[in-house]
Amino acid sequence: MEMPLSRHENLRRMTIVMFKNLICWLFVAVIGLSGLLAQEEGFVPMFNGKDLNGWKTTGNWKVKEGNIVTLVPREGEKGWTRYADYITTEKKYGNFELKLDFKFNKRGNSGVFMRVGDLKDHVNSGFEVQILDTHGKKEFGHHDCGGVIRTVGPTKMVVKPAGEWNSYHIKLVDSQLCVVLNGEQIVDIDLSKTDMKNRPMKGYISFQDEGKPIWYRKVRIKELP
Repeated sequence: MEMPLSRHENLRRMTIVMFKNLICWLFVAVIGLSGLLAQEEGFVPMFNGKDLNGWKTTGNWKVKEGNIVTLVPREGEKGWTRYADYITTEKKYGNFELKLDFKFNKRGNSGVFMRVGDLKDHVNSGFEVQILDTHGKKEFGHHDCGGVIRTVGPTKMVVKPAGEWNSYHIKLVDSQLCVVLNGEQIVDIDLSKTDMKNRPMKGYISFQDEGKPIWYRKVRIKELP
């Protein structure tokens, strides 16, 4: 007949089981963290969390807590009016991967401009990946969120409702542009076969001022050969 375990032995065995479970959990956590770090390898932040060093603008862009960069429209400015007050990198970029989060209010509007050659004419010297409150839209095109303006619309509408954070992962190598929005690939296009074929192969990155509040965070870039 097997003798019942003592209270001390039961406690010892429970402690061993808990310790093994803890080791297993830590192992999984470390593996997950390692994967995350590896995934982000080579990316560098584009904002320092304190000021707009490395960028230039004449607009009312501000740095907020949490390294959030936001447009605060000035008195008298109204939404859906294209202003010249982009926020633009001081440096030019050619091939790269760009990751960022963005958020807007109802009917929000902005855009991520790339390879801008003339800062006095972003629209005609670079190209834009659209940011727009088009959540739930069933029919969409190049001017809706995720589209490349004047070029191609997203393959699916995956932008979140106003007030929620979205994430872009944009990869540009030579003339090949790939756009992932909220984990879904929505654009994969050869720009050399579009009306954008004469755009510069190297230029500035800008965020557009449409006179409506917009928030950007976790903006980071990895330059590619």
